[in-house]
Amino acid sequence: TSNWMFHCYMLRCADGSYYVGHTDNIDLRVDQHHAGRVKGYTFGRRPVVLVWNDRFQTRDDAKSAERQVRVCPDKIEAP
Repeated sequence: TSNWMFHCYMLRCADGSYYVGHTDNIDLRVDQHHAGRVKGYTFGRRPVVLVWNDRFQTRDDAKSAERQVRVCPDKIEAP
C-alpha cells in the first residue's frame, strides 16, 4: 500500500470559481462532486474539473494544505 493516503485538491467549477477540499479517495470524491452527490458549494456549479491535487501521509497534513491553498491559491504549482 502507498504511504500517501490523503489528498488536498482544487476543482474549477463551471462558473469559473474554485473549490478546495481534502479526501482519502481522490477519484471517488471528484466523481461525487461531478455527479452532484456533494451538497454544498459545487452542487450548483457543475460540471467541475480537477485542476490540482497533492498527496499527504496524514489527514492533518492534507487539511493544513487545504487551509493554506484557500488563503493563498496562487502559491500552488500546476501539475
